[in-house]
Amino acid sequence: MSTIGFPGLGIEPFTINKTAFTIFGLRVQWYALIIVVGILAALVYFLRRGTRTEGFSEDDLLNICILVIPISIIGARTVYVLTSLEKYTNFWDAFKIWEGGLAIYGAILFGLATVLLYCRKRRLPALKLLDALAPAVMLGQVIGRWGNFVNAEAYGYSAGVEKLPWRMTVGTVYIDGVPHPEIEFVHPTFLYESLWNLLGFILINLFYRHKKRDGQVFYLYVAWYGLGRGLLEFLRTDSLRVFGFKAFVILGLGSFVAAVILLIVSYRRAAAEREELEAYASANAAKPAPETAPEPDGTLDAPVDYDREDDGDEDTEIDESEGEDNGNPT
Repeated sequence: MSTIGFPGLGIEPFTINKTAFTIFGLRVQWYALIIVVGILAALVYFLRRGTRTEGFSEDDLLNICILVIPISIIGARTVYVLTSLEKYTNFWDAFKIWEGGLAIYGAILFGLATVLLYCRKRRLPALKLLDALAPAVMLGQVIGRWGNFVNAEAYGYSAGVEKLPWRMTVGTVYIDGVPHPEIEFVHPTFLYESLWNLLGFILINLFYRHKKRDGQVFYLYVAWYGLGRGLLEFLRTDSLRVFGFKAFVILGLGSFVAAVILLIVSYRRAAAEREELEAYASANAAKPAPETAPEPDGTLDAPVDYDREDDGDEDTEIDESEGEDNGNPT
């Protein structure tokens, strides 16, 4: 059971049963159902965008989904378990994915590796495919974050939240796994991230039609999500720490910087290609038209009769000889 409330909005604390239903003795959690809804929404968007905008065959897209979805879930669960080993004293509990516990960056990294390998095998343009996939993933994240709401998790610290109308109560507050019953209100960081992703999803779709080169939509997704996740991670009470630092702050802000650099490089290359095309077109337009031989006017010169002059000379010689013979007596 989870206890949740938003007293500033007039929503008093209430309880939610984390289990949606039980089938054959197996408890199906609301968290898992919400994740499935997010995956289905992402799948529909990806198929539509990939076929209609990017021109991929539906068979290739379905093959990618069949591979990417389970591998991404495995990656998300693997990263979550590895960063929360203290929660899994029983080895088999690590496989109870229906009870919740996924790390989105694990899904992104495992899914990205799968897409790149598939595109290399099938000789498909990877960046073009990632452009279609990126906003689909973000749509899934918009929906999937509400699984944290049902579980009353992924919330933030209490600093500065007392006067906010959207302040949230979650029963007992845990900070890095330690209960703090004296804390009453927290930041609903799951809600912040869901709204941030929704805004990003809208902006990416508006940007899509204006992309200049393949990969720019994907870079924008990485930059947008990385910035939001990196900043919101400062508020989270359950962050993974590596050597005392919040790992997802470093990963989020680092991916933001890398994606912005790639986006700038991509735009510069697009501008250079456009300038080359314009210069080529101008050079061709400035060239003079090639000279052509004059066409015949259809008239022919009169033929020269070379035999006629020769015949005249022979006749003259014959006449002169005949005259000489007639003038001498025999």
